[in-house]
Amino acid sequence: MKYQSFIGLEVHIHLLTRTKVFCSCRSAFGDEPNTNVCPVCLGYPGVLPALNIEAMRMGCMVAKSLHCRIPEKTWFERKQYFYPDMTKNYQISQFASPLGQEGWVELEGKGIRKKIRIKECHLEEDAGKMIHTGTASLLDYNRAGVSLLEIVTEPDMETGEEAELFIQQLRRTVRYLGVCDGNMEEGSLRADANVSINLSGKGLGRKVEIKNLNSSRFVKLGLNYEIQRQGELLDQGKTVVQETRLWNENRDETAPMRTKENAQDYRYFPEPDLPVFSPDAAFLKSVDDALVELPLGRVKRLMADYGLTEEQADLICEEKAQADYYEAAVRDAAAQGLEHRDAAGRVANWLLTDIKHILYRDGISPAELGAFKLTPQRLASLLALIAKGAVSGKNGKQTMEAVLAEDKDPEAIVRERGWEQISNPAQIAEVVHAVSGSEAASLAEARDAAAQGNAKRVSTLTAYLVGKVLAATGGRADPKVVGEQIRALLQKG
Repeated sequence: MKYQSFIGLEVHIHLLTRTKVFCSCRSAFGDEPNTNVCPVCLGYPGVLPALNIEAMRMGCMVAKSLHCRIPEKTWFERKQYFYPDMTKNYQISQFASPLGQEGWVELEGKGIRKKIRIKECHLEEDAGKMIHTGTASLLDYNRAGVSLLEIVTEPDMETGEEAELFIQQLRRTVRYLGVCDGNMEEGSLRADANVSINLSGKGLGRKVEIKNLNSSRFVKLGLNYEIQRQGELLDQGKTVVQETRLWNENRDETAPMRTKENAQDYRYFPEPDLPVFSPDAAFLKSVDDALVELPLGRVKRLMADYGLTEEQADLICEEKAQADYYEAAVRDAAAQGLEHRDAAGRVANWLLTDIKHILYRDGISPAELGAFKLTPQRLASLLALIAKGAVSGKNGKQTMEAVLAEDKDPEAIVRERGWEQISNPAQIAEVVHAVSGSEAASLAEARDAAAQGNAKRVSTLTAYLVGKVLAATGGRADPKVVGEQIRALLQKG
């Protein structure tokens, strides 16, 4: 039978605040267990929480980027239920008036174009972490109280692929904003997915929740598996159980975790120790001033302004630092005499091939390009040298490696190594004459092939002779001039 699927996501992101959301404890991943704790985040009697204003500001930045409305008043509630990894057995969260409300985001890419409504963004404290080791369970409270923003969508997605794209776009967005590192493997961005299916036009079905998905790929796989599983149950005349399930990545299937027949009553009530927060004009301006051009808009602008393909622009905009590096290099190359579109194409090609290879080889993230020794200005200088024939493409790549090794400008490297390109036809002719003597047999074979009309063999032997000339000049001879002289030599035969 034909079913319609409904998918909503709850995405949790750790905000990159220096301290936790309601106390002054350090907020950092990987520290020794239970070293970043205090009476407030451990819930001792008589302690008072205090709102980290940077957490509120970062949360509002995300909300604004998702076109959410910032309310005139927002406040916190206590969410009550037993937390094995939260000593006070309640969580300070938001319910009645979250900091971001009624937004939307445009999904675009991978053949998908769809508007997804954002129900809300709310700020809360994270729980601690449980580590299960055989018969014992250990508790690390370092994460308890860390600033956590939850983004809740409406059930507007229909496939695992759409949900995967949503996660990927959101991850890129929060990294651009600088409010979250997006490292799903470390738990700083994680997702719960709600999915139901029903006959087309009949509305929502029985909801199943898939918990703690820590990669966008697992979101896609888990949802697509669950849609198929529920469809098979309904085809057999069975009922889908409303429950919470976990994704088993080893078996590529979901498994039951707990039954959830009804919505849980968390007995929310206003947090008595925190006042209502009313953002004033200065706070809202600080939020607006911190916003940046978002990835999707930047991809479109790079396509329009630089003549890039969608694939090129998307790859360049994967990281903000990489997109910043690209645009700076294009500006510098244009300032050194390259035509704008020519500079844009050259920088894109080098960034997405040779530089990408070096970053991968040396274990450098594209997000770290701000500290790369081949600065945008140095890359622009190198490309300008190649464009005006001052250095060959081959020696240009050697120059790039030398820049990285010695932390010097390309002009200095080329001058010190004697790598300037030889373009003088008379100087090249001397080398061509010498090579024609040492490679007389190859020259004669090429002439015979030309006489027989064997163009493929002529091309192979011409390339061979050009390579010999280039080798004799240490790669410095202009390949175009060499090729012209070799072809002219063959015609004389």
